[in-house]
Amino acid sequence: EVQLVESGGGLVQAGGSLRLSCLLSGFTIDRYTIGWFRQAPGKGREGVSCITTSYGTTWYADSVRGRLTISSDSAKNAVFLQMISLEPADTAVYYCAISRVTSSTAQEFNTMLPTWYEFWGQGTQVTVSS
Repeated sequence: EVQLVESGGGLVQAGGSLRLSCLLSGFTIDRYTIGWFRQAPGKGREGVSCITTSYGTTWYADSVRGRLTISSDSAKNAVFLQMISLEPADTAVYYCAISRVTSSTAQEFNTMLPTWYEFWGQGTQVTVSS
């Protein structure tokens, strides 16, 4: 059974930092792309970052580039999202998900589409106060 479990969300002041974790089971992350999406109230799901561990490639949305860093740990079968200089606009539920579409495709189109992703976690809330 494929499972993704996010953690690490919380309430933080603007300028603060958080580190999100996505623990995965039922498959090996090295064979897939793992992505982070976020969804703010009343808005659609936005692709934030993804990593294709087997290729060592990553992609970031323009809105977060330079503030977020995605990484993976094959031994733990986990993916992380380090977030710094957080802004109120970063407030959202953050989801991790699995795709067979590599981050190179995200680079080519400069986007991540939710339809590329097959399995999703339940999400973790990030709230940034001003």
